[in-house]
Amino acid sequence: MALHNICRNWAAKEKILHTNIWSSELAKLTANAFLAQRVSSINSIAALCEVTGADIKEVSRAIGSDTRIGSKFLDSGPGFGGSCFKKDILNLVYLCKFYDLNEVANFWESVVDLNNWHQHSISNLIIKKLFGTISGKKIYILGFAFKANTNNTRESAAIKICKDLLNEGAIIYIHDPKVTSKQISKVLEIPESNYYEISEQNSLTNDGSWHFTSNILDGFNDADAAIVLTEWEEYSEINWNAASKMMRKPSWVFDTRSIISSEDFKDNDVNFWKIGDGTLS
Repeated sequence: MALHNICRNWAAKEKILHTNIWSSELAKLTANAFLAQRVSSINSIAALCEVTGADIKEVSRAIGSDTRIGSKFLDSGPGFGGSCFKKDILNLVYLCKFYDLNEVANFWESVVDLNNWHQHSISNLIIKKLFGTISGKKIYILGFAFKANTNNTRESAAIKICKDLLNEGAIIYIHDPKVTSKQISKVLEIPESNYYEISEQNSLTNDGSWHFTSNILDGFNDADAAIVLTEWEEYSEINWNAASKMMRKPSWVFDTRSIISSEDFKDNDVNFWKIGDGTLS
């Protein structure tokens, strides 16, 4: 069969768009930039919901019903990750600066800046809820991949959040169904169970360590907090009454993916926080 016949069978003719080279390149970059912008936008509103008493789920449902906006990519979370969003936005920023479109460059760069701020704000919230210090406290990380059903950790929100917590001296246990301890060690640039940071005063003020666990329930033993960072289905099925009995008190569960119901914590003494839900405050 001729090559042109094989290519012709890949897609229907009416679905093929013909553009010039620059339009094709910018269409690809802009598609990912728009999606990333949408993620940063909904996460910014989630932060506002948390301090006003609104619920981001209700806000998302309301604005998503507007056909001009649509309902896709309106789920708040720990920020965008993966191999494309940040890279393609920064490519746009580079092009804008090259052509002296500095205001446009600043606009798109702010999408990445807000994503970084959002991830650090989650770390800061955890520290605040745990009485202002997490040094020597055990924090259980549920999920390290940037999204469910993949072992891809590139630009995962878990990387920044875990590094923040380690820098504050936390003892971190990490579970992920598909990501291995070797992968985690590589992206954190920290050997498992062997991490410390020297401060400028040459004292060990920010010591911490991380450990990998392959059993979900094991990680709850004596944990001061648990953080859902990836929306794996098995995390939505955790028996929180059983898990709560294994945790130290007072303890916290932080749901950055909105996959857990607050009803699961009415019959136990674990504190619960869900992203963008100001009604829990």
